[in-house]
Amino acid sequence: MPKLTDREKLAELDKRQRALSEEAESVRRSLRARYGAMLTDIPVERISEKEFRDLLTHAIRAGGSPAIAALKALPAAPI
Repeated sequence: MPKLTDREKLAELDKRQRALSEEAESVRRSLRARYGAMLTDIPVERISEKEFRDLLTHAIRAGGSPAIAALKALPAAPI
């Protein structure tokens, strides 16, 4: 196999990078869809859309385990 020129090598690397980026986006969408499907069993209608978004944003920012520990320490809200 002949040696690739720098230009050919760069084109090949760009092609691989685009393919990896597309694959990562596909996996990200799939994961988000799976997590979204889990919400059908959770009574999210008890909180507003803004509260829901804030809750998830802060939980992700804090990290899964610390966020869960902090939330479990709170008293249950009256129904």
